[in-house]
Amino acid sequence: MSEGEIKVSEGEKYYSPLMQTWKRFKRNKAALVASIFIIVSIIIATLGFLITPDSTPNADDQILQIGTERPGFEIQILKVKKNRNVKKRSFLHVMAFGQQNAYRQIPIIDYRFEDEYVKCTEYIGSEDEGYEFDVKLTDALFAVSVSQQEVSLLNDTIYYYDLNNKPQHEHVEVLRNQFLEDNLITKRFFLGTDRFGRDIFSRLIIGVRISLSIGFIAVLISLIIGITLGAISGYYRGVIDDAIMWFVNVTWSIPTLLLVFTLTLVLGKGFWQIFVAVGLTMWVEVARIIRGQVLSVRETEFIEATKALGFRNFRIILRHILPNVLGPVMVIAAANFATAILIEAGLSLVGVGVQPPTPSWGAMIREHKDYLLTYKAYLALIPCFAIMSMVLAFNLLGNGLRDALDVKST
Repeated sequence: MSEGEIKVSEGEKYYSPLMQTWKRFKRNKAALVASIFIIVSIIIATLGFLITPDSTPNADDQILQIGTERPGFEIQILKVKKNRNVKKRSFLHVMAFGQQNAYRQIPIIDYRFEDEYVKCTEYIGSEDEGYEFDVKLTDALFAVSVSQQEVSLLNDTIYYYDLNNKPQHEHVEVLRNQFLEDNLITKRFFLGTDRFGRDIFSRLIIGVRISLSIGFIAVLISLIIGITLGAISGYYRGVIDDAIMWFVNVTWSIPTLLLVFTLTLVLGKGFWQIFVAVGLTMWVEVARIIRGQVLSVRETEFIEATKALGFRNFRIILRHILPNVLGPVMVIAAANFATAILIEAGLSLVGVGVQPPTPSWGAMIREHKDYLLTYKAYLALIPCFAIMSMVLAFNLLGNGLRDALDVKST
């Protein structure tokens, strides 16, 4: 016999309210698929830079020569070591913030070895044309001295100075083999590149984290404010109720985007400011719903019993009223989550949301909106589709929760 299931008599079973809610929710296939989509998105957002092809901070590794390339584009990349030490970050730091790239990346069509040099043909938008440039083997492989750049080849041995200005030497064939193994890679861009030559797929994945984070924090702020004011208003009624509802109605009358713009201008542009600005515009509906639910529950017999037992008002609200009114709050929270994602995308689209180079979906649309009437419209449509999918998933989840929490449904 499973948890939540009680055997009443032979051949008859009783399911707890939680199990009955789950059974009703499972019958809604669209809501079930939406919840799976959201869970997968949360996992992707958590792993972050560990699963992105571009693991640099903000997935902002720019290769300007390959800007606006098509989905599935593949190119050979020459990696040239930067002449500075790049600190290796921990696993958790990389997962959260990414890892600085220790190499410059140059797309090439062809290469050949000549003495201590690698002569390459750089890709400039066509595989049929390019221009040649030389890279020293030591420059490609090592962080070398900036002040002493002399490199010489003598008896098949290359002599050079490392980053600490200490003389080093190595056989040329050893360096060439190391070059072929470590410094030549083939990169495939599954969704193509943006106009700065950044990997769209990587930025789309990190954009999941931005959208979910803003949605979660904004909804959390709105729930804290809305539940607090709604519960106080509905429980105490009278003058307190009138004052809170007057404030709610005034706030309700201000257009949401206008209020967000105002708060953004006051708080400034940035990541955390958007959390607060969006959260402070979404609490009104929560407060109205909680007030109505509390007004209904406070008149029931078990609440009267708690008052007769001398329980404090704070305990009555927190322990006995709120647990009985959270069902509708879950539904409105799912809807507000979708609204928060749309508001953030809209703010970023007009340039007052999350600021570059942070990969917000709305900012990705703004950067490529001029391509909508060209054959490269996918640059703007890909983040549009991502926003649409996430908003649809939360709306379907909200509908599923509404039906599952309706005890009258069968």
